[in-house]
Amino acid sequence: MKLSGSRIIIETLLEQGVDTVFGYPGGAIMPLYDALYDAPLRHILTVHEQGAAHAADGYARASGKVGVCIATSGPGATNLVTGLATAYMDSVPVIAITGQVGTPLLGRDAFQEIDITGLTMPITKHNFLVRSAADLAGVIRSAFTIAREGRPGPVLIDVPRDVLLAEVDFTATPADLSACSAGVSSLQPLDNPETDAALDKAVTALLKSRRPVLLAGGGIIRATASQSVKEFCAVYPLPTVSTLMGLGAIEPHQPHYLGLTGMHGHKAANLAVADADLIIAVGSRFSDRVTSDRSSYTKNKTIVHLDIDAAEIGKNVDTAVMVIGDLQHSLQKLVHRLRQSALPDHTAWLGQVLHWQELHQTQPDKTVLNPVWIMQHLSKTVAELPVTWISDVGQHQMWAAQHLRIESPATWLTSGGLGTMGFGLPAALGAQLSRPEQRAILIAGDGGFKMTAMELYTAAVEKIPVICVILDNSALGMVRQWQQLFFNQRYSATTLPSFDFISLAKSCGVDGAVANTPAEFAAGFQQALASDMPFVLVAKISPDCMVDPMVQPGQAVNRFVEMP
Repeated sequence: MKLSGSRIIIETLLEQGVDTVFGYPGGAIMPLYDALYDAPLRHILTVHEQGAAHAADGYARASGKVGVCIATSGPGATNLVTGLATAYMDSVPVIAITGQVGTPLLGRDAFQEIDITGLTMPITKHNFLVRSAADLAGVIRSAFTIAREGRPGPVLIDVPRDVLLAEVDFTATPADLSACSAGVSSLQPLDNPETDAALDKAVTALLKSRRPVLLAGGGIIRATASQSVKEFCAVYPLPTVSTLMGLGAIEPHQPHYLGLTGMHGHKAANLAVADADLIIAVGSRFSDRVTSDRSSYTKNKTIVHLDIDAAEIGKNVDTAVMVIGDLQHSLQKLVHRLRQSALPDHTAWLGQVLHWQELHQTQPDKTVLNPVWIMQHLSKTVAELPVTWISDVGQHQMWAAQHLRIESPATWLTSGGLGTMGFGLPAALGAQLSRPEQRAILIAGDGGFKMTAMELYTAAVEKIPVICVILDNSALGMVRQWQQLFFNQRYSATTLPSFDFISLAKSCGVDGAVANTPAEFAAGFQQALASDMPFVLVAKISPDCMVDPMVQPGQAVNRFVEMP
């Protein structure tokens, strides 16, 4: 049958199992929006294209599906860039469909023309400029394959206006057969001599180790490999720590789990990493926020690295054993080998790390409203409820990572690699829509929340019941903390005038409350939970609250800053 390019896009999205898209219309993309008018897809009109990209990202992180966002040419497309970079850094599968000027106008500086494929080449796994409607279905199917396969990531499809309007023959293809090849290689089977040899080396290193630590990264979440990690830890008990992106991969009540590691990691976790003689990293890229000084991080240690992406292994730290492949399969093979081995006794080592954990427990002041108490109260209050935690970027992000109880995979969504302020609210909308049975709870700061705050209007219009907890210290808190510690308290451009978030929320049709005390916060949060609409809860905290612990920048991970 003959269909327009726009209708082909709709049919192919449906074929891929898409039910929700996020976007903003404009001239070049208008034919696609005409096709959306009576299509069986839910379209969420965001206030800004950046919100559409982050919402698609949040949808993908929470659901495990591919998120889809749509924008027009020129500024519509460029407004997606920060969202695509955020998804790229955190390995999130997102498809961005952008309108483009007609093919006869390409390269002529036409109204709202921009080379969006050239612009986004460094921040997408792949991108396409589609010059013929006959190619559209194949390109979209390839894009979904690329976005999902191996290490996930975003893909952009740029479609000129005349291609959206042109009519060509279209043949529907079942979703399970729709992955066509576009230069995308299949994953290498794990049963091969090179991988087997690497697994044997990993086992040898583990059996020799006396002070091993497992580093859980975000790759575990993307690979849905948490159960395999749990089985590994059951067979080979060892201290476990998590990167910011890996939170939720290991249940917090698991034996020997020490929590977050890195610049703002728990002291016990960082002490264990510093004293370890072996680190087995699963799905982590060893970013600078995890390792700090790389030479001291790896000194007197054997690094065993498991990852889907060969480019990450050896990139940041010297690696002794490299196991490249799907994490589920790699871990299962490793567990099988360990079960057949005589394991070393780590009793003394496990006792040492548990002593550090007990020694450095945090007890917040319960008489004043402070970030640590807030996170612990939130976790306790929703302990029996299905929730998804989303954070923006800043001090609140670190307090949440340190003190929330992230109980399961894909229930902690945050911008880790790019550190995108403004990510939180639109990502929470996407997460809530993808899993309506789980309440999305956003933790944000007053600075970052303002960046995309108008998406409260989207939440109100679409009746998306996100709970927004804003830690309001009238400051750009993380930058201010660095200024206090390292720049002689010269608070340049980090003190924010008071802002009325409740009036903003109400202007968008969203209810809210302000808390100055723990009792007021508890009451406000109960009000939020009882509502089936979006809600804003503003917690007034002191600008002098600091994230503690903190590793001295550029120093070893066990060199902590002395807080004033």
